Amino acid sequence: MASTTSTRIRIGQGFDVHAFGPGDHVMLGGVRVPHTQGIVAHSDGDVLIHALCDAILGALALGDIGRHFPPSDPRWQGADSRRFLAHCVALAAERGWRVGNVDTTVVGERPKVGPHALAIRETLAADLGLELDAVSVKATTTEQLGFTGRGEGLAAMAVVLLERA
Repeated sequence: MASTTSTRIRIGQGFDVHAFGPGDHVMLGGVRVPHTQGIVAHSDGDVLIHALCDAILGALALGDIGRHFPPSDPRWQGADSRRFLAHCVALAAERGWRVGNVDTTVVGERPKVGPHALAIRETLAADLGLELDAVSVKATTTEQLGFTGRGEGLAAMAVVLLERA
């Protein structure tokens, strides 16, 4: 097995999906975004943070968010996903890594992310200990194709670069 002591960077990617359900908002990147529906999830269902957590955990080769915060555990019922992100950042720090930058994409027809993108970037930057220009938040539709196109839910993708601390 090769040593990782000389490795200076690691890359991880994450993906998450949640269905819409009853409610009047969705959480995206730690920001409450008004919407005609909520998210069906064990936690607050923040697809953006969940994808980001999976990206960090993937770069660390520590599995996925479900391994660390199983939906079967009642402690995480309705939990603020920012707690999950803080845990993942702490795991990285314990292993001598820090987040260098993140690139995220929300996939869905609605709600529109653009009006909230700056607030999401600011929240994530603060939570990750990054400058604003190291946090990218984008959005796209699927041109009304698939479950996101039919307005059944949201998806998110994230890529993270970890650097040796």
